[in-house]
Amino acid sequence: MPVACNSANLSRCILLIIGFGIVRFGVGGYRPEKPRGEMTMQDWLKMSAADLGRGIAAQEIDPVALTQRFLDAIDSHPHRDRIYSEVTRERALAEADAAAQRAQMGLRRSPLDGVPISWKDLFDSAGSATESGSDLLKGRVPEQDALVLETATAMGSVCLGKTHMSELAFSGLGLNPVKATPPCINDESAVPGGSSSGAAASVAFDLAAGAIGSDTGGSVRIPSAWNDLVGLKTTSGRISLEGVVPLCLKFDTIGPLVRSVEDAGLFLGLLEGTSGPDLRGDTSLKGRRFADLQTIAQEDLDPLVAQSYADALQKLRAAGAEIVPLEVPELAEAMALSAILFTTEAYGLWKEVIEANPEVMFNKILERFRSGANFSGADYVAAWGRLENCRMAWDQVTAGFDGVLSPSCPILPPNLNRLLQEEDYYVQANLLTLRNTRIGNLMGTCGLSLPTGTPSCGLQVLGQPDCEEALLRVGIGLEAALAAD
Repeated sequence: MPVACNSANLSRCILLIIGFGIVRFGVGGYRPEKPRGEMTMQDWLKMSAADLGRGIAAQEIDPVALTQRFLDAIDSHPHRDRIYSEVTRERALAEADAAAQRAQMGLRRSPLDGVPISWKDLFDSAGSATESGSDLLKGRVPEQDALVLETATAMGSVCLGKTHMSELAFSGLGLNPVKATPPCINDESAVPGGSSSGAAASVAFDLAAGAIGSDTGGSVRIPSAWNDLVGLKTTSGRISLEGVVPLCLKFDTIGPLVRSVEDAGLFLGLLEGTSGPDLRGDTSLKGRRFADLQTIAQEDLDPLVAQSYADALQKLRAAGAEIVPLEVPELAEAMALSAILFTTEAYGLWKEVIEANPEVMFNKILERFRSGANFSGADYVAAWGRLENCRMAWDQVTAGFDGVLSPSCPILPPNLNRLLQEEDYYVQANLLTLRNTRIGNLMGTCGLSLPTGTPSCGLQVLGQPDCEEALLRVGIGLEAALAAD
């Protein structure tokens, strides 16, 4: 539908003009040299989004047939209703048909024009339910897409539907007894990580070429790590949150859960209305210098996580990277501020809605929100002042590194039934799950989680704020090193 360009929606118009103005896409992203070979429709489900985009550009893949293949896979999957909250079939096929016509005319709008992806159930989507995993918002149907969904659509992406998530995005476990708990790809009796739980499952189970999630304390990186995907946490404020159901506006970020670092770069472009960062050229780790974060991040590691991390560092050293142990004492203070900073803002945003109907919530999430009432406005303001001092200390000690490394998560995916039945097990798992990823949110950085080759064990690398392009270039080198024999 045409959008009138007035002062009220100028930002939307600019992004739409950018999207529709890209008449011929020149490849600017990283393209690994590999033979294309014979492609079948079954292969499509497991291909990277970048390779699917290249297949469409070469007219080897029809976007309509590709989208129908994903829709058929979704409908026939035994965990369909645990992964997708809603499948937008008509929208997907209409968008795919338009993408097919553009491909035939050589007028593709982006490298991912015609590629089918999923969206977490907190991005407003016109005409379909957006309930943020909670019965508090049951029956909520927006009239307009979130700005980031509108932008991605203008760049040619195909919306397959909405995926389940932790209730109101306030848990890293991915456990949601109210709506649905998706399975973990490596253990279907375990939770998949959250809050972008269905987002990760949709890609890991070959039901989307990529997924869009959100990350407030690790909600992109944890499910990516536990499902052996690449997850990109963007810097707070980089991508618009307009039309996104909030949790903590000062920490909420948007990012992709995908199969490769190349895909992560292309998805960043998709969300911002660009062709994405140029990841070509030398991505060697030789001469790269990384910090091995010692403070907090390596405490209480599961033995398999500890071994996978040690193995990963050895591979990076073998690829020529220098790795230096790093202590950041100020992190202890920053982590202690988490309860004030996250819960106070979350409860402040949701108090009236929650208290009008608290009985419909999962009790563990309700308790977490209500804990924000324990702090005063003065506590909250003072905590932010202290956090800014911690951030300055972090910036000073990390400035000379190409990235700060740690395990993405200290534990493996917990058992779903035990979480529901054993209080101590739930409390311990809930505390540990987001511990390492939260460091990036508190310090205001961007971050990646990369598969290490050990199931459900991710390697986290934190970059400098607003330096996603540099982080992704580093990520290409890290990805190659981790895949080496």
